[in-house]
Amino acid sequence: MKPVPRTRKRLFSRDDYLAPPAVPTGQPPRDVLNTIWRKNEVFIDIGDYSIGSAVMVIWPVFLLGVLLIWIDAGGPATPILAWGFGIVVGIPILILLYGLTQPVPPPTRFNRQRREVCVTLKDGRHWIVPWEQVSAEAAAVDMVGRHGKITQGLLMIGFTNPDPEAPEADKHFSIGFSCGGGTTAMCLWECMRSYMEVGPGAVSHLSGFEDVRKNLGGKGAFWGTVWGFYIGIRDHLRAKEFGKAAWLVFSIFALGTPLAGMLQTRKLAPPPDLTDPAIVEWSKPLPPEQWAQRSPELEEAIAEREVELAEERTAREAAEQAAQAALPPSRRPSQSNWPTD
Repeated sequence: MKPVPRTRKRLFSRDDYLAPPAVPTGQPPRDVLNTIWRKNEVFIDIGDYSIGSAVMVIWPVFLLGVLLIWIDAGGPATPILAWGFGIVVGIPILILLYGLTQPVPPPTRFNRQRREVCVTLKDGRHWIVPWEQVSAEAAAVDMVGRHGKITQGLLMIGFTNPDPEAPEADKHFSIGFSCGGGTTAMCLWECMRSYMEVGPGAVSHLSGFEDVRKNLGGKGAFWGTVWGFYIGIRDHLRAKEFGKAAWLVFSIFALGTPLAGMLQTRKLAPPPDLTDPAIVEWSKPLPPEQWAQRSPELEEAIAEREVELAEERTAREAAEQAAQAALPPSRRPSQSNWPTD
């Protein structure tokens, strides 16, 4: 097993091979897409369904189209703009509406006590995959246009059918997250890796989909979400946190966050659970003496990687200190000459 993540950089792309082995990436765990649906001492549920993110991508494009059509109202370009934005925005909206009519796909469950992962297929079958056989890779592509560089990427997590006699078409399964690749993908992968290798306390659970309806003040998904934004803005203003209040107001109009939150609540509060009796039994806690342990190979790879990360951190701190020392001395006096009395 190679002890470190492999990175391959090209002119406009970057690929990071993260696992196996599931060694530290050097990045903190951050659930940037609210993928953690459920977390406890036994397992963590990871979902790749994020309808709120889709809304916040479509909403700004929709507003831009409305603005351009309004500015050119009655002009020669109005029909072209209307048709163009109708296609660019209309197709994603139809896909979004169709997704709202479909059941939410079940999560992928990572059981840290058994060190196994339960993968649910579309036909309802389940695979129990050893954790140390799970693969993870981040890919990012840079595109340069008139307005600068845009980076698009994703994190792909792959699972292999534990049945060695499975047909070729049924040997692999994967889930993907459009998170931008690179460092962001590593942070997202660290949520799963740190939970399995460090413990539940290493990963923050911020989505709170199971309890979100309790925080709506007895209101429905729509009005409860609107009420939540109102309370948030009010509390920030009372605390004189004007920047945070302004960000909430901006997100309401520029990103459509109330609509995103409402749809997210409607579909994911509470998130779907795994109800198969065999999986329910598999998800029950075990006595500590029955917990599965790391393989010696992974133990060695993690130890080597931690040493390398410590050396990289020391070298980075030394470089920062050298750069600071190379700066010309400041001409500002050590003490202010301005009278204080």
